[in-house]
Amino acid sequence: MKFLKQIILVVLPILSLVSVASEVNNTDIRKIISKEEFSSYKDVGEFIDHSPKVTVVVKPEPEDIAQYGKDVVKSLTGSDCDRDGKMDDNAKCNAVYYKLWMEYER
Repeated sequence: MKFLKQIILVVLPILSLVSVASEVNNTDIRKIISKEEFSSYKDVGEFIDHSPKVTVVVKPEPEDIAQYGKDVVKSLTGSDCDRDGKMDDNAKCNAVYYKLWMEYER
């Protein structure tokens, strides 16, 4: 049973990364950034930190409305790792980094 849990803990993140990576396959990865720029990042965290930022307006929570009033506007800012103009989650950014890493053979 312990062995099965260990396998699940290893396999599920990999499957998730492969699933998101398949979305990235539709993009010509070399158009995202050059090999020279990619090589300047020491890890995926630095890659995400230096990715363009995107801000989106989201629906305010009831607590926001209670605190700031009914005309409150709430926004979130995040990274656009694949440079498509949309905010990406951590899994997508990791998949883009991995795909770039594979393309440029770091």
